Amino acid sequence: MSDGDDAAGGNGAATGDAPTDGDTPASEDPNDGEQYHLEVSPGDVADSVLLPGNPERVEKITDGWDGHELVAEHREYRTATGTYDDTPISVTSTGIGSPSAAIAVEELARVGVDTLLRVGSCGAIREEASVGDLVITAGAVRQEGTSDEYVREDYPASADDRVVGALVTAAERLDYDHHVGLTASTDSFYAGQGRPGFRGFEAAGSDALVENLREANVLNFEMEAAAILTLANLYGLRAGAVCTVYANRVTGEFRTEGERKAAKVASEAVSILAEMDDAAEAAGVDRWHPGLGLGE
Repeated sequence: MSDGDDAAGGNGAATGDAPTDGDTPASEDPNDGEQYHLEVSPGDVADSVLLPGNPERVEKITDGWDGHELVAEHREYRTATGTYDDTPISVTSTGIGSPSAAIAVEELARVGVDTLLRVGSCGAIREEASVGDLVITAGAVRQEGTSDEYVREDYPASADDRVVGALVTAAERLDYDHHVGLTASTDSFYAGQGRPGFRGFEAAGSDALVENLREANVLNFEMEAAAILTLANLYGLRAGAVCTVYANRVTGEFRTEGERKAAKVASEAVSILAEMDDAAEAAGVDRWHPGLGLGE
């Protein structure tokens, strides 16, 4: 939380010294029903939420739904709730980078969300991931710093296997070219991803960064997945990520192409996850597995 512009009490923040939960001072958890940054409350969002970075992507995502309603807008966070294929679904933009994405995860978890799907764009570092293809993240290299604030550095940032399966199933149903593998999440679009900075500045080791990750079989760069996956695992939530390739760092191509593919796949995956959950419930088990099928 910033102790600056909004901390004096506007925008839904709790004020004064009264505890918000038991003996917790308001300064330590300024969420009194309505969340401080997202300005959402319990009941405003569905159990499953898509997480694009850019607030302008929210409308592009909801265009493909049955219907929706904008429920909150504050800073970089824009939230809408609706249905896709008759399945409740929400979307919250996170802004750029893991610090703001972690705030979104924290506050969405507080209002009852249990499934989070990052939807974004990325830079591929393998030839086979062409511009316009999708990358579905199985796990992420924690090259960002936000997750380090939560847990030891060797803790894995792994996607939930059910979410990965749902995303792959959705991509197959929609006949979209896709790749499944490891993602590197960074805190810098330029130096952190091996690009030159202003006036050609080169960070130490940047000349070897891309090749080292390629040799480790990493597929792509982006800036939020590792933190989202790490926090989801810590809090017992389901999470995954699907990104459209805008840049291929090996071939040198760059085009903002196929943006709506990731949104469509993620929305379809939420519907598939609902099928998985129904199948698990019908079988009387706590966790879906492939042997249960999807009840089709």
